[in-house]
Amino acid sequence: MKNRLTLITGTPETKETLHQQLEDILGEYILINSYAVDEAIPEQVSDELIIFSSYLIEEEASHLVSSGCKRMTAKRTINYQMINELFEINSGTEVLCVNDAPQMAQETIETLEKIGMTNLAYTPYSPGKKAPTHIKTAITPGEAKIVPKSIDQVIDIGVRLIDMTTLIEVLEHFHLKEKLGWTISNRYTGRIIELSQRLAEVNRQTKLLNQHLQQVVDGVNDGVMAIDRHQRVTVFNPFIEEYSGLSHVHAIGRTLTQLFKEPELLSYMSSPQDQGKYFTMNGYNLMIYRIQWEESDNVLFIFKNTDETITMEKAARKQLMKTGYMSKYSFDDIIGKSPEILHTKKIASKLAKTELPVLIQGESGTGKELFAHSIHNQSNRVLEPFLAVNFSALPEDLLESELFGYEEGAFTGAKKGGKKGLFEQADGGTIFLDEIGDSSLKLQARLLRVIQEMELRKIGGTKTIPINVRIIAATNKDLLELIEEGKFREDLYHRLKVLFLPIPPLRKRKMDIPLLIEQFSIENNIPEHKWEHDLIETLTYFDWYGNIRELKNTVSYLSIVADGETITVHDLPGKDYFQMPKVEPESLVDHQLNTEVLTAVKELNDASKNASRKKITEILSSGGSPLTEQQIRRVLENLKKSGYVTIRRGRSGTQITHEGAHYLQSSIK
Repeated sequence: MKNRLTLITGTPETKETLHQQLEDILGEYILINSYAVDEAIPEQVSDELIIFSSYLIEEEASHLVSSGCKRMTAKRTINYQMINELFEINSGTEVLCVNDAPQMAQETIETLEKIGMTNLAYTPYSPGKKAPTHIKTAITPGEAKIVPKSIDQVIDIGVRLIDMTTLIEVLEHFHLKEKLGWTISNRYTGRIIELSQRLAEVNRQTKLLNQHLQQVVDGVNDGVMAIDRHQRVTVFNPFIEEYSGLSHVHAIGRTLTQLFKEPELLSYMSSPQDQGKYFTMNGYNLMIYRIQWEESDNVLFIFKNTDETITMEKAARKQLMKTGYMSKYSFDDIIGKSPEILHTKKIASKLAKTELPVLIQGESGTGKELFAHSIHNQSNRVLEPFLAVNFSALPEDLLESELFGYEEGAFTGAKKGGKKGLFEQADGGTIFLDEIGDSSLKLQARLLRVIQEMELRKIGGTKTIPINVRIIAATNKDLLELIEEGKFREDLYHRLKVLFLPIPPLRKRKMDIPLLIEQFSIENNIPEHKWEHDLIETLTYFDWYGNIRELKNTVSYLSIVADGETITVHDLPGKDYFQMPKVEPESLVDHQLNTEVLTAVKELNDASKNASRKKITEILSSGGSPLTEQQIRRVLENLKKSGYVTIRRGRSGTQITHEGAHYLQSSIK
């Protein structure tokens, strides 16, 4: 009969990892059972040997173990196969060591230091503790979900494994040390050797990459120079040789002051700069950019020949104008001085600098298309095509052929020679998917594949075509609501909403209305008309549920119907002219369910108990309002959307927010 042991851990993730470790090493000789405290666990556990994953779990679960059982608390060590990324962090870097309890965070640090990872400055962190805002890198053994939002880089080194000494103790307990001790020792040694081999391979790849990078630097059409912390030149490509008149052999290893004599140039190169500066060198007109490498004292300089750049830009824009595939608007075309619109433009300008997809959300008529054009116009793809397609304006079959193109003979009426789709035509540039919420599920599936793989296949075609396109999508619909209704794919939603830009409605930026009226008057060729002050005030008072488009139409209407040179309030159309808001009040049933579930959550929170769906069900049932766990899940999701609760896994459970408490208080009154 097999020997038996039971493993008790805190989380399901730790249980699965440690169970697999024990199974791999001891499974042939020992039958292993595993439980996690965060999951269901018997009220009484009994076995030949009980192993707790940590002393905290022993404190928490020891009362569940029969008194006669042999108990053992595992010593844990780092998973050697998961620490490659730690070697890439610069020595001396401050890092946050994140775990689910203060003692566990400190224990992780001690383990890292014991295995020789002493080159980093560790700060322990666990939930409830304030994280230092200046630390931007975090290390965690499988607890990435609790890493603070202020962290930029998260390195998950995986769940800590049971170490060699504990495994030997297990073997001794079951009298298997002689049989398996040597095998386990060899396995640990083998893993360390395997790690050393991987590090050696990384070094080899690094050397190879450096060679390739040098070839790339030499092949770039700009002058490239780099200096180290002592201002000694480390990179000097052929173009900078031409612009400076200095040879690569002469420049490498020398300082800036040894190579350049002009005081203004030396001052620019030696001081942090936010933008490029124009210089003339050796007869060349150059724009020099100074780039400080992150987390390093090294500096990169790019020397651009402005004469060549201007010529190339003119040629590129001329070609785009011929095809019509260029953006028409910039951020200067978005009128407004309100804090809301200025903030939105500022965020959009930052988003423009990246290559990531953007989802623009706003009501109809708020100017989503203007922002899409402007983002492209301020991006690195400004000289590449900008193509737009409106999903609400075309039928599905036509949309599919427009987006992806088709081969000759793909369907009746297909053009001879086939046709390129918009994705293929936008290669290198941007495609704007307007009113994406109106797309069908079938089309969404094709879009998802194209966005995931960055390659497409034409209708009726067999060849896969690689593309390089930036995606900007826009919608006036609540996509999360469409997901709930099964009308929009959740995976596509997350692919599109990498970056997010909400556009404020006109009623949230009313101080911009006079400026917009002035602009629309000019566009209607009526700048000589005088707008009555009372009329401007009246128009500013309106909520404009049709937003800027409705305001523009109203200005056009007034410019036509007005008598004389002055437009007055008497020229306004009746109330039926203006768009009214959609009213969707909370139903009495929804309100009652929300109130009951929130009350149960608050009761559990106040008692410092885990507000799980099961416990909420028990409270409601005892109060005469039985709901299934599935019903409670739906109510909690709606409460989360409204910002009334936060939902976390594990021991934290569901927590009522300040807004939820306010809603509950107002409901009780």
